[in-house]
Amino acid sequence: MDDDGLGAGRLEVIGGPMFAGKSEELLRRVRRAQIAGRGVLVVSHALDTRAGHGTVTSHSGLQAASRTVGSARDIAGLVEPGTELVAVDEAQFFGPDLVDAAQDLADRGLVVVVAGLSVTFDARPFEPLPTLMALAERVDRLTAVCGVCGRDAAFHVRQRDDDAARSDPLRPVPAHVGGAEVYEARCRRHRHVA
Repeated sequence: MDDDGLGAGRLEVIGGPMFAGKSEELLRRVRRAQIAGRGVLVVSHALDTRAGHGTVTSHSGLQAASRTVGSARDIAGLVEPGTELVAVDEAQFFGPDLVDAAQDLADRGLVVVVAGLSVTFDARPFEPLPTLMALAERVDRLTAVCGVCGRDAAFHVRQRDDDAARSDPLRPVPAHVGGAEVYEARCRRHRHVA
């Protein structure tokens, strides 16, 4: 504990569009903490079943075992004695409740690393990432590569015109979960190009 009675906790946020390497960066930090002998808890959301429950996987194939929960309020109950770092993937699925959960864990002295989409597929800010970014000690906003021109892409678009594309992107549903078969990274110039 520090002199003020609080631990040396902090909040780190990794944000960006699809295919920017957010999960890969999260897993890199997890591996570094494990190499250093720190207790690590990796958390994924029950909505994301692409790699199966109990695994966080990057698009490049990196992976780590995770605990799966359906609510941000359940994360604190997973923290065991000796845990020093809590890594949360696909933060957008947890919604605004993740803000208080992450803040509480950081206030308890844990390092909390959160990765997720900072924008929806229709280019709107995607909570809780903007709020978490405002509260974090460290923020890394990554870009992908535009699928049209190869420039830095801060956005992604949904390639299918289906019910999920017409539903509210701010209210994630299972049909929103997908990879390269559904989404493509885009730069500002090409985010509206079909």
